[in-house]
Amino acid sequence: MIWINQLSQGILLGSYYALLACGLSFMFGVMRIINLAHGSLAVAAAYGVWVLADRFEIHPFMGLMLAVPVMGLVGWALHYFVLERSAKAGELVPILATFGLAVVMDNSMFSIFGADTRSLANYIDTLAYDGIDLGPVTLGHLSLLTFVVSVGLLGSLHLMLKHTALGRRIRAVADDPASAELSGVNAKNANAIAAAIAMMTVAVAGVFLAMRATVDPYAGPPQLIFAFEAVMIGGAGSLWGTLLGGIALGVAQSLGAQMHTQGFLIAGHVLFLVVLLARMMLAGSSLKQFYKKSK
Repeated sequence: MIWINQLSQGILLGSYYALLACGLSFMFGVMRIINLAHGSLAVAAAYGVWVLADRFEIHPFMGLMLAVPVMGLVGWALHYFVLERSAKAGELVPILATFGLAVVMDNSMFSIFGADTRSLANYIDTLAYDGIDLGPVTLGHLSLLTFVVSVGLLGSLHLMLKHTALGRRIRAVADDPASAELSGVNAKNANAIAAAIAMMTVAVAGVFLAMRATVDPYAGPPQLIFAFEAVMIGGAGSLWGTLLGGIALGVAQSLGAQMHTQGFLIAGHVLFLVVLLARMMLAGSSLKQFYKKSK
């Protein structure tokens, strides 16, 4: 029965990884940019909501409602002042630019908040530790809420892309920016809106991170690794794939932790490497078939 509980905890943990990876996957799928500042931006959003809760006694969920539009503006500015300008210098330059941004943000947060960890768990009453007992399985209220928010957010983005005019414009720019502009679509605005949406999801992920755990100024890079692994396992650019990738990563970590004290991280990394190698082998096989047909 303990394995059933571990499996359940892994699925719920994976939904957090999917929530964290949502913005990373969305930005890569639309703009083909890997945002290396993704984790640092999530931590910055968490610190922002923590300041509202600690200094102004604003409940974290109310703070989240304020943080989401602010992070949307951050995403808009990030596109116009960093990503768009750096993209003119080559495909790799935006990646390096976001790496530099992450370094600046991490050290700035360290200068402002110091090395002490912060958490929003103290401001959400019993939500942080209450749960539902189902025999051998205990499901935490916060974990269940994370699962619902993750599925709802990914589903909403999927519906927006498939069934709205804005979604069609974003997909057109993602497929072929030049052809989209010939059809009257403003590619720059579409990418800026996509960056804003991605940062809004980052705000949600950052707040849930601070509610379920502690954050410190250098917590961004580890979160980026988990988000990146979830995206790569599920398939880069696929929203539902991101959900499945996050759940697969969470289940692997949970089962790994049950087998060995060091198994939590090792199992997740091993799953990531296995999926990555399998995809490289399949891609290599496809390329070989292509060359054979072309001869």
